[in-house]
Amino acid sequence: MGDSKLTKKEINKVFWRSFALQGSESYTDMQGMGYSFSILPALNKIYQGNDEKYYEAVYRNTEFFNTTPHISTFIMGMSLALEEENAKTDQFETETISSIKAALMGPVAGIGDSFYWGTFRVIAAGIGLSLAAQGNILGPILYFSIYTLLHFLGRYGCLRIGYRMGANAIEKAFENNYLESFSLAASIVGLMSIGAMTSSLVRFTIPAVFKSKGGEINVQQMLDDIFPGILSLGLTFFVYFLLKKKVKVLWIILAIFVFSIVGVYIGLLG
Repeated sequence: MGDSKLTKKEINKVFWRSFALQGSESYTDMQGMGYSFSILPALNKIYQGNDEKYYEAVYRNTEFFNTTPHISTFIMGMSLALEEENAKTDQFETETISSIKAALMGPVAGIGDSFYWGTFRVIAAGIGLSLAAQGNILGPILYFSIYTLLHFLGRYGCLRIGYRMGANAIEKAFENNYLESFSLAASIVGLMSIGAMTSSLVRFTIPAVFKSKGGEINVQQMLDDIFPGILSLGLTFFVYFLLKKKVKVLWIILAIFVFSIVGVYIGLLG
């Protein structure tokens, strides 16, 4: 791991390209295409002379990715260190790269959103507004300058830190055979994040109530007593099944819209 292939030149290219992270988002991969585009110069250097692994790496890094753009470069640096290890040996498990990316997306997003959206932007805006309220042209200039400077420092610094940490961490993991356990832990965290997102973001309820001589039957309450959130989970798995069957995302979205509108109109859905 000591003989790193990447130089400052490639790191700088990744840094500048990372600003295009959100340049080509989609419902299925979110920032995946932008992520692959950002690290392309580094991948080209890492897999120079091995076209098969290079194209596999380019395709692998178009998979789903979504986190705070300002410090997304930390994950890029970590994954590039893993890509370097993959270039050195045919025994490397490439699933490790995907697992670690999935595990880091949530924590990095939490930190990034808190600092950049919740703290730095508010502080910069407060400084700018205090001057702008007095009619001083420095208000918007200071707001833009302070926030942009913090953005640039965070983006570049996280890329360097992530790459250096990644190289050292992976080296120690190989020496102590920890990489398999780390990959498993990363996969578990990733699945937990997906489960939490499904529970908090997917809403599917049936408010229908059927009356009988012995009382009434509340369908949603009955389902919640059996398995809370079973409809949301079922809908998520059904959409996943359709995606695996190569059904276009646009058709799935349109179908959900039509089903929701009709369901609410006839009183089946809430």
